[in-house]
Amino acid sequence: QLVESGGGLVQAGGSLRLSCAASGHTLSTYVMGWFRQAPGKEREFVAHIMWNDGSTYYGDSVKGRFTIFRDNAKNTVSLRMNSLKPEDTANYYCAARPSLSGWNSWGQGTQVTVSS
Repeated sequence: QLVESGGGLVQAGGSLRLSCAASGHTLSTYVMGWFRQAPGKEREFVAHIMWNDGSTYYGDSVKGRFTIFRDNAKNTVSLRMNSLKPEDTANYYCAARPSLSGWNSWGQGTQVTVSS
């Protein structure tokens, strides 16, 4: 089970942090990620982190502005979003997958709205 928190309304240029609490997974063998979907658009990959070694990968649209990180003790993965733009407005989803499989666990989503 994945439960997101931390969405909200922020002005352009501001920052937000999203968190995702994971339960029921053996996270050491998992990849945790964030996706987003804006109205009328396809779901877009944002970032992922390999739980075992902490290596990260980002989508081009967020590279240099967003940071994904994990807390092993709390079984949470977070997304720090800086320099937010109106085009970052979307519903953000936490996701998980075994390291050699497709994304098979999804949170319910949390809304991020960036005003201009």
